[in-house]
Amino acid sequence: MVHVEGIQFRYGKDSPKLDFPDFRCAAGEHMLLLGDSGTGKTTLLHLLCGLLRPESGVLRVADRDLCATSDRDLDVWRGSELGIVFQRSHFVQSLTVAENLALPHQLAQGHVPAQAIDRLRSMLDRLGIAHRANARPSELSVGEQQRASIARALLHQPKVVFADEPTSALDDRNAEAVMNILEREAASATLVVVTHDQRIKDRYSNCVTLKSADS
Repeated sequence: MVHVEGIQFRYGKDSPKLDFPDFRCAAGEHMLLLGDSGTGKTTLLHLLCGLLRPESGVLRVADRDLCATSDRDLDVWRGSELGIVFQRSHFVQSLTVAENLALPHQLAQGHVPAQAIDRLRSMLDRLGIAHRANARPSELSVGEQQRASIARALLHQPKVVFADEPTSALDDRNAEAVMNILEREAASATLVVVTHDQRIKDRYSNCVTLKSADS
């Protein structure tokens, strides 16, 4: 489901070349990409999402060869096949939590299908924030914002979920709760967690450690 082999990338001809380790993540498997600041975690995540293109190597996600796919097709693919839990929530502050979650449907179809509304309500209830559906994002605690981010990423039932530093701003109790929720809700999906957080490194048997070029 995720296949990375021989991937190299650089931001410009005068920039240092980044080399990433080879790894695979099978369909339905959960894994961790662990690395300190400066090891290329964000760059690798952008490569996996098709937002950047490597100089060389094999990059396949959800049976898609990202190196051979057009930008237009990648946009469609991201919207249907991927779920992304961002490090920062990036919610529209003028909309409620429920409106933010429904926004992709509204933009793509001009309306929100009844089935999506039912799924949205059920998701918020399972995540323990149904009572915050009509709140503005700025009114949520950090833990509630992260739960809402998980709901947004998983609402369309993606095949692959990428989570970028999902626990970095959370205390131990909320970090544990958020990871439990993320793993439960993504149980049938391929889940790749990208983090520097040593607290969660023992949650996964499949763990790839990223290292800086000079280490």
